[in-house]
This record gives sequence, structure tokens and C-alpha cells, in this order.
Amino acid sequence: MIKISRFRAFVRKHQKSMPVVFFMLGFIWDSLTLGSIDRLYDRFILCFYLVSLSVCLYLFNLADDGKWKGTFLERYEDYFPLAIQFFIGGLCSAYVIFFSRSVSFTKTISFFVILVVLLFANELLKKRISNKYLQFGTYFFVNFTFFTFFIPVLVNKMNGFVFLISGGISLASTLFLVVFIYGKSPSTRAELNKTKLIGLIVSIYAMINIFYYYNLIPPVPLALQEGIIAHHVAKANNTYFVTYQDEGLIPDFNKVVRTNPEDSVFIFTSIFAPADLKKKVNHHWQWKNQKTEKWETTDIIEYQIVGGREDGYRGYTFKEVLKEGEWRVDVATADEQILGRIKFEIVEDSTRKIKNLITKSF
Repeated sequence: MIKISRFRAFVRKHQKSMPVVFFMLGFIWDSLTLGSIDRLYDRFILCFYLVSLSVCLYLFNLADDGKWKGTFLERYEDYFPLAIQFFIGGLCSAYVIFFSRSVSFTKTISFFVILVVLLFANELLKKRISNKYLQFGTYFFVNFTFFTFFIPVLVNKMNGFVFLISGGISLASTLFLVVFIYGKSPSTRAELNKTKLIGLIVSIYAMINIFYYYNLIPPVPLALQEGIIAHHVAKANNTYFVTYQDEGLIPDFNKVVRTNPEDSVFIFTSIFAPADLKKKVNHHWQWKNQKTEKWETTDIIEYQIVGGREDGYRGYTFKEVLKEGEWRVDVATADEQILGRIKFEIVEDSTRKIKNLITKSF
């Protein structure tokens, strides 16, 4: 009892800095322990975070009604807001870690940025965490993101229908929690306009679906781990040997590939997928027409990936006789969700001397 009282006094004294400490501990822990969404440990941790967050929301909202007076939970009421922030931060940091496995920052970066902003904004919400609209809106967002990870891993499928199922489960579970707390807590009923709250949740639901429709959400749990513009790729004994130009410590985002007319250009990719998940992916080769300023698709080359390999399923495509100008290769699923985008410029140069060529095995 004395130790608990001292710790409570310490929390109250350092209430401004404690959320940051909890955030740092949670993020460091996730960074060190989380690895792959298809691992049992990772799935258990994410489930634990979401269930614990749900329980803490219930406990926190009913604490305003004196529900825990005279019970053992009364002594822990000061920690409920910290626990909510910890579990929201834990979920967001896990999503950021999984999303950042992809080497390509394409237009899906917008959703990644939302997660990062939410992750850090969560640490500034100490005085606003009592805002119930903020509580439940944030809860629904992390809940929805959880199920977009979790359901595809369970059913070993990833498509638009599975995404709709994931969203439906998330929407139903969030509304159930809201209605349950609303019915149990007079203070929540006094503060909340139920119609307004449901409207907020439905708006977030619509926003995420719009993001999905316009390919602004990374097609988790798939992730592009390697995307290399290569001069040659060979395969022997289930090992890929990729010859490419070493860019050093600082990569050149405006990659220039100097070629002879007879040269081929290879795109080598390694795509992470959970065990037992099979999915067709495409390499969309596109050339930018300088007259129309539009991207023209020259080839769509499809192959199937099989999950389970920690370093990703490897594959490559290549083209001969590329026109001069800007090129890009979209690595996408069969239903056109973009995993990554590899951009480069072709310059014909018969006198070229390629420097820093290295061959790496995958």
C-alpha cells in the first residue's frame, strides 16, 4: 500500500512528463519485440493491447460516476488515462513498425503519416483524454487498423471483400463498446450526444474506406522489403544474384540508368507475406510521355507470391529496349493495391562506364 501510494504521488507530481515516459517505453518495447504480424507473439500482443484499451476505456468512463468508490480499483483511477495512452501508443507504434517494413514511400505514405501523427499526438493529449469524442474516435481508428492486419492473417486472404469484413467487425465492436458504456455511465450520457458520436465514427469509417479505394492505405499485411533497379539478375540453387549500382550511404532518389540500345533493365523485388497467404502481384512498367505528360503502361507482368519466408518472396521482371525518359514500375496486387513504386530515368549512352557495380545474393 505504501509503495502504491508513493508511486501515485510520483505520477501526480510528474503528470506532464509521465505520458512521454510511457510512450518511450512502449515504443522501445515494440521496436525490440515485434517482428512479423504472422508470429503468434505479435498477434497476441496486438490482441492484448486492443482488449486492454477497451477495458481501460470502460473503467475510465465509469470512474467519473464514482463506480469504483470503495473497491480495489479506486486506488488505480489515476492510472486509467495513462493506461489508455499507453495502449493507444502501443497499437500505433506497432502499426508504424509493420508499415515501415516497406522500403517504398509511395502515395500510401499519407496513411503512414496519419499513424505517425496520431502516435506523437497521443502524447500531447493528457489534458484532452477525458474528451469522450476523442477517446472513441481514436479507439475506432486503431481498432479498424487492427482488423485490417488481423483478419487477412487469419483467413489467409487479402482482397476488397476481406477489407469490408474487417471494417464491419471493427465498426460493430466499437459501436457495441460505445453503447455499452453509454448505458452504464450517466456522466457519459450527459457529456455525449449519441447521434453526434455515431456520426463521427461513421465518418472515420467512410474516410478509411475512401483511403482504401484510392490506394492510400498500404496493402497490409503485405510489405515491399526490397525494390532494386538492377543491371542483371540470375538464379541458381534457389538463390538470386542481383547486380546493381551501389548508391552508398545516401540513396539517389532521382535514379539515372545509362544504357546501350541493346541493354535490359531488371526490377528485383522481395515482398513479405504471412505464412500460407498466396497472392498474385504485378509489375506495372510505365513510361512518361513528355508530350502528353501522362504515364503510359507498356507492360503488366504478373506472378504469384507465397508467404512464410522471413526475408520476403523474391521475384523479378525485366524489359529490353527502353525508351529514353522517365520510367516507373508499380509493384501492385492483382486488385491494384500498390505495394511500392520504383522510379528511374533512362538515358542512352553508348560510352557509359557504370561505376560501383556490386552483386548481392538474396
